[in-house]
Amino acid sequence: MLLTHAPVAELTFSSLPQFFVNGVLNGAIYALIALGYTMVYGVLRLINFAHGEVYMLGAYAALLTSYALGYGPGQSGPGFPSILTLAIMLLVSMSFCALLGVLIERFAYRPMRSQPRIASLITAIGVSLLFQFGGQLVLPVSPPPSISERVNPDFLRTPVEITLKAPDRQMVATATSLKPAYEAAKQAWEEQKKHEANEFDLSPEGKTLRTSFQDAERAYQDAARKADASANKILIPKGKLVMFSTSIFLMIILWWLVTRTSAGRAMRAVSHDFNAASLMGISVDKTITFTFIIGSALAGAAAMMLATFQGTPLTTFYGVQPGVKAFVAAVLGGIGNIPGAVIGGLLMGVAEDLVIGMGYSQYKDAIALVILIGVLLLRPGGILGSSKVEKV
Repeated sequence: MLLTHAPVAELTFSSLPQFFVNGVLNGAIYALIALGYTMVYGVLRLINFAHGEVYMLGAYAALLTSYALGYGPGQSGPGFPSILTLAIMLLVSMSFCALLGVLIERFAYRPMRSQPRIASLITAIGVSLLFQFGGQLVLPVSPPPSISERVNPDFLRTPVEITLKAPDRQMVATATSLKPAYEAAKQAWEEQKKHEANEFDLSPEGKTLRTSFQDAERAYQDAARKADASANKILIPKGKLVMFSTSIFLMIILWWLVTRTSAGRAMRAVSHDFNAASLMGISVDKTITFTFIIGSALAGAAAMMLATFQGTPLTTFYGVQPGVKAFVAAVLGGIGNIPGAVIGGLLMGVAEDLVIGMGYSQYKDAIALVILIGVLLLRPGGILGSSKVEKV
């Protein structure tokens, strides 16, 4: 689902750190989306099933912004650095999703507050379907790599290499000793090819030199491959590091808003007791709107980063799988609990990458449903949540 994984053949003790790191990096994005689910549920006791579609529209906002900045089909790009383009796309996507969250809350959910919860749930599903199918009438399909390969600076596509264990010295020495013979055989074969009519009808000398070159090449490459395999390395694409760093930065900002500002204290008060907060003079409507703004903006940030660094074609169903996985992450951590959403997202990412490492990549999306069923059976309240019965 997320960025291309580093090339690890299978899950072994030595490759486990690579899959774990991949999972944590991907899980940070799931956590960012899951925060929107958990914040809305915390203040309204409502599962916002349209959150995945807010994420999808945030990706489209990033795409259309890239077109407006000169990265559309047939365009050569703007005259300013790509980093500035990425920053503009991030701000536009977050702002657009924040505005969309306000509109959804005001016109879809607020009229349903006095109604039974099932009415709000049906409304959420209706809004989700409206964006999915209504969007097909007006939104383009983004061919890969409409954003990813044009907007990304080249340096973000190269990986950072972290060596946990140096390669075996004897194997390195063997490969090094074979390299001169390989290069000499290659040079001799290249010179001989100039005197041959074609490679399908070689002279006896040409056949001998070609065979010598092939044998030397095979021996050197096998030795080099074994030496490289004896090392334990972690490869992290720089694009993923940018995504992870941005996600952590936004989570820190969220923590500061919730714990250190009056708006955050109002959110916690409304989450604790809706009616008591209103009697204490807290504007419940403004607090709920602020919650939707923050949650939707975080989804917009996640959408922009994935659409930019991933390269998957955008469709109006682009938010379905990430939305489901982020919802499972919120439930796993304890829906309504902000630290729980972060923990759930990270665990979700690690679980998905471990499934890939075990050779079952075709089931990596199904692991979310397996986790959801397991949580509901064993601990319905999630890791940090409370298991209490509520009437729907």
